[in-house]
Amino acid sequence: MAKDERNTYTIQSDASLGEVKIADEVVAIIAALAATEVEGVASMAGNITNEVIGKLGIKNLSKGVKVDVLEGVVTVSLALNLKYDYSIMEVSAKVQEKVKNAVENMTGLEVADVNIKVAGVEMEKQD
Repeated sequence: MAKDERNTYTIQSDASLGEVKIADEVVAIIAALAATEVEGVASMAGNITNEVIGKLGIKNLSKGVKVDVLEGVVTVSLALNLKYDYSIMEVSAKVQEKVKNAVENMTGLEVADVNIKVAGVEMEKQD
């Protein structure tokens, strides 16, 4: 696997079929979508939620996610806002597992670390 100048990674290179390249941003979006699906996660840092994605576009979801790929091994760092009254340790562990599985299953890249920064805690909105 090789990285080119536009932050993409070649994950398959076969002379007869061509090559498959994945951009950093794609890995970040996969990680962010997986993280926001976990119960207890309110939003990505910057209040990007699954509902907001439809209005702003999916590229905004990658804000709050940092992806580093070195020799085919991925490190993902996420900044999240969690819901109040959920265990930070339990939610974080679920996010780490879900992000790792999603990135590995969808890209074929190996995920070494999923680092989480809890940027905030959101209270339930009262009507």
